[in-house]
Amino acid sequence: MSEKIRARLSALRALMEKKGIDAYLIPTDDFHASEYVGDFFKCREYITGFTGSAGTAVVMRDMAGLWTDGRYFIQAEQQLSGSGVTLFRMGEPDVPTVHEFLKKNLTGGQCLGFDGRTVSAKEAEQLRQKLGQNGVSLNDAEDLVGEIWTDRPALPCEPVIELGVEWVGQTRREKCAQIRAKMKERSADVFLLTSLDDIAWLLNIRGADIHCNPVVLSYLAMTQDAILLFANEKAFPEDARHALEADGVALRPYDAVYTYAAELGQISGDISDSDVSETAHKMKALLCRAKVNSRLVSSIPEGVEILDEENPTLLPKAIKNPTEVANERAAHVKDGVALTKFIYWLKTNVGKIPMTELSAEEKLYELRAAQEHFMGNSFDPIISYGAHAAIVHYSATPETDVPIEPKGLLLADTGGQYLEGTTDVTRTIVMGALTDEEKKCFTVVLRGMLSLADVKFLQGCTGRNFDYIAREPLWRMGEDFNHGTGHGVGYFLNVHESPNGFRWKHVPERNDDVAFEDGMITSDEPGYYAEGKFGIRHENLIVCKKAEKTAAGQFLCFEHLTMVPFDLDGIVPEQMTQRERGLLNTYHAKVYETIAPHLEPEEREWLKRATRRI
Repeated sequence: MSEKIRARLSALRALMEKKGIDAYLIPTDDFHASEYVGDFFKCREYITGFTGSAGTAVVMRDMAGLWTDGRYFIQAEQQLSGSGVTLFRMGEPDVPTVHEFLKKNLTGGQCLGFDGRTVSAKEAEQLRQKLGQNGVSLNDAEDLVGEIWTDRPALPCEPVIELGVEWVGQTRREKCAQIRAKMKERSADVFLLTSLDDIAWLLNIRGADIHCNPVVLSYLAMTQDAILLFANEKAFPEDARHALEADGVALRPYDAVYTYAAELGQISGDISDSDVSETAHKMKALLCRAKVNSRLVSSIPEGVEILDEENPTLLPKAIKNPTEVANERAAHVKDGVALTKFIYWLKTNVGKIPMTELSAEEKLYELRAAQEHFMGNSFDPIISYGAHAAIVHYSATPETDVPIEPKGLLLADTGGQYLEGTTDVTRTIVMGALTDEEKKCFTVVLRGMLSLADVKFLQGCTGRNFDYIAREPLWRMGEDFNHGTGHGVGYFLNVHESPNGFRWKHVPERNDDVAFEDGMITSDEPGYYAEGKFGIRHENLIVCKKAEKTAAGQFLCFEHLTMVPFDLDGIVPEQMTQRERGLLNTYHAKVYETIAPHLEPEEREWLKRATRRI
């Protein structure tokens, strides 16, 4: 593979020289700032060989670099070996950011190139200002990787489905009225929305244009009288097209959004006189520069005033309504049944039948697929045995697949998509004899996870108020884990959803100053990773809900959605406080009560032992 990467880098550099580009920026993003992207958009993976979901590549005439975060340090080091691409470990001491590196290494008269459809308007402006100080120019019109990628996959066009109100609790008419009211508050004539999960949420549609993410490749423009959806019409069944039209949503070709943006401020058949001011310079377009690509924003005429704000869909999407929360509980019962059967199968068959990481992955998919309304995985499964579990986001391949033996730990971080919602759960499973170190770390991580889920807090708190609770047992040992403690989760949507989450480092682009609200669903997933030895992570999804209201204010708390036992074979009860043991016992009693009725007799008897009081 490294020879292929070197050949691709050589071809890219030849094209850069031809077009007068001295450095070329290749982010992970598609045209919609998506975290995960379809095969057509995997330019960074194509040019570096790194397959992780997060990272940015920079190619210069004499070097190539890849920046990624702590989840992928081990994986990136392995995949970049021999490729000629240098790994930059983001967040580590003395490691420059991408922008700092570019400013230091580009000088007057040189040019930075990138495909402006894959870089946000906000980042493009930051680069323009920072590099302009050095006299560096920007060329955002070149898809150079696309020019050398001769067998590039086609743009995705998967069938679209509609979700009825019984699944999502609100009609799209109601949601659009809510967003239009927000537009009026801001005196916005048009709202440009390009985030795929926001569009899917707003219109109550789902697709499969990104692997494991049920979204539809599209852009949306909303005025008070019209909604234009720029997408491939072939993806929409006739009944879906008619239903959208009945609700005032008109389909337009996917790429036509750039022409539409260029014509903003003009009176046209798509925007009525009542929507637009009489003169172009008075028109106001609401959009989020951090999420709309720079090519689209630069297409908007200068006379149009841009209201750069967070998408008004962000919070309504994150705050699940009562129907969605109830459905999510049902989804987690189904998922809990599948996971419990999986753990039972693993622990009763290891050492008796051949099993590997990949065969275990297939078994779990089979058990999930047996559940009603299962729509597929919510992300590629992380089934990692032994030392592989220390690679935070490891996914087995035929080349890396290893047998699972009756010893050590197996980490299973997996999730499902159901019509009732999205799941994401991690269990670290004891396959046989453990060392004292493994048991100690297993118990410490579980203590932090249980304590975080048990917090009660005043309304107004953010995830940064709570992250310490999950890390505190590890920090007392002088240890830590190099990833966030939790992320928001969509409703039959993206498994990673803003703005709610748990992390102690301030990351402005994650909107981590947004307070928790009743209905937000978040993962709780501390971990510990001993490189070359083992990895441990325990994860439940928890939903925020109201507690009592007193003179001090409105209190909130969390409720476990995930219903899967933790492996008592890995726990040292003496290391847990009485309160922590009580939290585990209460949780396990609920798991047994919820899951046991759906199991076979031998599975039910096993679960009774697996959830016994300690």
